[in-house]
Amino acid sequence: MIQFIKNIFGGNSSDSAALPQNDTSHPNPKFDNLTGHLFKKELDANPNAVLLDVRSAMETRMGILPNAENIDYTSSSFNQKVAALDKSKTYFVYCRSGNRSGQSCQIMHKMGFDVRNLMGGISAFPSGK
Repeated sequence: MIQFIKNIFGGNSSDSAALPQNDTSHPNPKFDNLTGHLFKKELDANPNAVLLDVRSAMETRMGILPNAENIDYTSSSFNQKVAALDKSKTYFVYCRSGNRSGQSCQIMHKMGFDVRNLMGGISAFPSGK
C-alpha cells in the first residue's frame, strides 16, 4: 500500500536518486507533452515508436489503443519493468487523464528514455484517421 501511495504522489528524494541518470542509447532523449492530434501524428510518423499504456489492468479492460504495451504505473515493479525497455526507442505514453503518464514520462526521461506524454489521457487520442 505504501508503494502504491508513493507511485501516485511521488516517493521521497532517495527513491528518485536511485534512478540512473543520463544512461541512454537514444541520441537525444526528450520529454514532450503533446495534444491528442500531435501525439497521434508523431506516433504515426515515428518508425521507432512504442505506444505505452500505464493504466491498471482493470482500466485496460475498458479498452486499450491498438498495439499498445501495458506497464501499470501503480505497480511496485514499474521502475524495474521500465528499466528493461529498449532505450533506443521513442515511447508514447498515455493513461486515463494524462497525470500518471506525465509522471511516468518524468521517471523514464530521468532514466534516459525519449518520451512523449498524451495530455488529457486516452480520451484525447483522436478516433479514426
